[in-house]
Order: sequence, then structure tokens, then C-alpha cells
Amino acid sequence: MSVTAEIRSATRGDIPAMAAIVARWEAETDWNPAHASLEVIENALDEAFDLREIWVIGDPVEAYISVDPSREHIGGFYVGPKRQGYGKRLMDKVKEGRTHLTLNTHLPNADAQRFYAREGFTALEEQAATLDGMPDELKMEWAA
Repeated sequence: MSVTAEIRSATRGDIPAMAAIVARWEAETDWNPAHASLEVIENALDEAFDLREIWVIGDPVEAYISVDPSREHIGGFYVGPKRQGYGKRLMDKVKEGRTHLTLNTHLPNADAQRFYAREGFTALEEQAATLDGMPDELKMEWAA
């Protein structure tokens, strides 16, 4: 897959590949104690599907970003292969036509925080974890 792979709107058929990316990230992240099953992840993605704007790269999916348009909040952003430009391209896509976005990232996720800072996000506040056993989060904001 190259950096020129098409960005497209997700379909329900993409959910298994999206769930696999999340599961792989969870398994590879030493500070993340949560390791949900593929079924649990797929069900969560399916429940949110009609409420979110979801963009993917690849077929099969190699990266995705999910935005709650009512809150202008990025709720999921997972990239399989790193340093391919997928994250940057997806972030540029969700910024199109918007003047404001927020997101939460885990405090130990320094790599993500550096990426978001390069993308113009600034830290707003630390927040308690939303799930038991998970690390606290950092809320960040982007404004055009």
C-alpha cells in the first residue's frame, strides 16, 4: 500500500478490518491494559457507525479516523503501518470544511501527542480515564 492509496468513506464491510487495526494497536501498546476481543471492538464500531463520519485508507483498510460531527470530536484514529503518511492524510481530510476539532489521547501516548501538535492541536486539560484500568487522557483542540 502506498501513500497514494485512496481515502474513502467507510462501509460496514470495513468494520472487521478496522477492528483488527484497533486490536493490533492494543496488543502492541505496553501501557494499555485493555485488550478487547475482535467481537467487542466490531460491535462498538457497528454501534457508532451511523453516528460518525468515518474515513478509511486502503482496501483492505490500513487506517481510519472517526469523527462525531455533532461534537466535532475525533473519537477513533488508528493507523496500521506507520510512517506512510496515512495519519496526516486522514487528519487533513477531517479538517476539510471545519474550523474546530477536539480529541482525547492517552497521557502515556507521547507519539500521538507529538503528531497532534504537528497538526496544530494544543493541549486543553487532563481528564480522568473513561474506562476502568485505562490511563488518564489529554484533551486536545485544533482551531483553523
